Amino acid sequence: MNIEKTFISTLGIEITELEKGKVTATMPVNERTRQPFGLLHGGASVALAETVASIGAYELVDKETEAVAGLEINANHVRGKTDGVVTARATVLHQGKTTMVWDIKIVDEQEKLICVSRCTMAVLKRK
Repeated sequence: MNIEKTFISTLGIEITELEKGKVTATMPVNERTRQPFGLLHGGASVALAETVASIGAYELVDKETEAVAGLEINANHVRGKTDGVVTARATVLHQGKTTMVWDIKIVDEQEKLICVSRCTMAVLKRK
């Protein structure tokens, strides 16, 4: 998977752990990911959440015959963050034939919860 020149690289997201049913990634809180008031942009948190869910889901499908795409995502932004790094940890809650549900928690360097998200992924047949 080549992530150069994608939204993932634009936001500075780095995958740090990848195993079946679990993905961890980091993202800097900087000028690329803050909103005008200096806080981590909620959209950047959601992009991070969907990124780890998407990568995790892709690792669980047959790459020759299937693909994945985000179907639904929600997020609760529970704490602000102005700088540093956030870490997203995604775990699969449900792995079906046509959908997967992922739980994502985004924390700061002290493991304080910044955002909690749930993402439903569609499993698509390649043509």
